Amino acid sequence: MTTPLLLASGSPRRLELLAQIGLRPDLVEPAGCDETPRRGETPRAHALRLALEKAAAGAARHPDHLVLAADTVVAAGRRILGKAETREEAERMLRLLSGRRHRVWTAVALRPPGQPARSRLVGSIVTFQRLTDQQIAAYLDSGEWRGKAGGYAIQGRAAAFVRFLSGSHSGVVGLPLFETAQLLRGAGWLRP
Repeated sequence: MTTPLLLASGSPRRLELLAQIGLRPDLVEPAGCDETPRRGETPRAHALRLALEKAAAGAARHPDHLVLAADTVVAAGRRILGKAETREEAERMLRLLSGRRHRVWTAVALRPPGQPARSRLVGSIVTFQRLTDQQIAAYLDSGEWRGKAGGYAIQGRAAAFVRFLSGSHSGVVGLPLFETAQLLRGAGWLRP
């Protein structure tokens, strides 16, 4: 019997990404970790710490499961752009990212039962075109920004803003599929 797989995330995008490569977790449960950055924490360290904490939280509740967790951080320099909760936050983020390059760090962690977690950190570079007031207003009106790191969803309407992307598209969406598949294979978790 194959060890059951727990996706420690409430993100529908991560579930869709797993389905894209033919995987369906046996259980989906958000980890419920505090995502507040620590003082002086870099964006990449923040993403990795949260992925590992989410995997540990899932393993504590379901010790017999293989736990998969991830975290995505949008960064403008050393500044971490969290999940936009208000229209004003999203607008500030879009204006900050307009016409400039930023990084998206996604960490994925896999914790087999009774073993330490294994992790990968994927950095991608995204450059937005210079956004007009009309583009920003239309995007804000769409509501697509709500709850998204950096105030945008690259898999949606914001794809039209991306002038350049270097790295993992699926990582920017929220789960780097190549690295995730490698971790699962490395743990011996294989499904037809």
